[in-house]
Amino acid sequence: MTSADETPVRVGVFGLLGSGNLGNDGSLDAVLGYLSAEHPAAVVDALCGGPEVVATRYRIPATRLHWYRGEYRTASRAGAIAAKGLGKLVDAVRTAAWVRRHDVVIVPGMGVLEATLPLRPWGFPYSLFLLCATGRLFGTRVALVGVGAAPIGNRPTRALVRWSARLATYRSYRDAPSRDAIREMGVDTARDEVYPDLAFALPTPRASGPDRPSVPPGPVCVGVMDFHGGNDDRARAEEIHRRYLDGTTRFVRALVEDGRPVRLLTGDECDAPVVAALLDAVDSPLVTAAEAGSLADLMKEMAAADTVVATRYHNLICALKVGTPTLALSYAAKSDALMAQMGLGAYCHPAREVDAGRLLQQFRALEQRSAELRRTLTERNLVAARQLKHQFADLTAALFPATDHVHAHAHALREAP
Repeated sequence: MTSADETPVRVGVFGLLGSGNLGNDGSLDAVLGYLSAEHPAAVVDALCGGPEVVATRYRIPATRLHWYRGEYRTASRAGAIAAKGLGKLVDAVRTAAWVRRHDVVIVPGMGVLEATLPLRPWGFPYSLFLLCATGRLFGTRVALVGVGAAPIGNRPTRALVRWSARLATYRSYRDAPSRDAIREMGVDTARDEVYPDLAFALPTPRASGPDRPSVPPGPVCVGVMDFHGGNDDRARAEEIHRRYLDGTTRFVRALVEDGRPVRLLTGDECDAPVVAALLDAVDSPLVTAAEAGSLADLMKEMAAADTVVATRYHNLICALKVGTPTLALSYAAKSDALMAQMGLGAYCHPAREVDAGRLLQQFRALEQRSAELRRTLTERNLVAARQLKHQFADLTAALFPATDHVHAHAHALREAP
């Protein structure tokens, strides 16, 4: 622990946090929980997408990630284009000044090394590169903790991601395909470890037991997403979205025809139009929408369900963590890897080609194995919890002073089952 005559470690957290994505904020929750438990003397602040939300919710100082407030709006006028260009220069100075004030900066989880959703190189990839480059310049230890990565086709984006990874002091990944993707980009990953997603370290609400009765059939949670394909699908983004929405609508309608209550869930503010479209298309009192403000809220909803069908990666994590049988509408390799890791690899369906009939067959097959799969999830969650204790012990050893990391590593070993 930090003694009275030692200067507290200055820790920054960095990312698109407080911006409406529940998965990103869940990763922040997990890291702040770790810091509070293992490094309570650390002085923590954030450079993030939603500083007002982060400052209010977590009671830490927070600075806006981008100088230009319209960073993520498409610039069509000359003034907006000029402001964006100026913002890139200003952000380089602002990021450098912020990094220099810290001993350690943590990027908590998130898919920061991937482009599985539409992404411009001069958006977040540029911001991450500035962070890692200035960290190396000023001797600030930058840690990419439990992050996601994937192959990237766009050359500027791939270059920024590759250099960000190379310049970081510490890297760990939320699945093996992420580490493989970074290795294929030319980064030496020999010392990098793979651990479960940080969200598995969050507290879990009480879930129903594995032998809960299935008659009469209970509620089904359907997690939806404003899905338009990935970064390489821009030319047919609207077609992909229509297929996804149409297939999901047909599936929800089939559940209602079977008398199943359906609870619609989201994982980002941008998903609200999909919920509205489904409520309009399937006009039934059996279909309702939840207003979840955190991963904890999502887990409570999913713990009360018989079954979950979801698209967003952190929707899947929430369902699996509370032990509810889950079917993934998978849009990236990370979803397939997660489902396989948790013993449900057979229950993935492509989000780009939602076939309501086949999805319904998979759903019914999943429900027939409900009790067995609940037991499997209980076992896999225990393994994930143990692995994350080692993740945090390794993080302390890599980033914090020796007097601190000896304590944290010993604590992790004492707590491990």
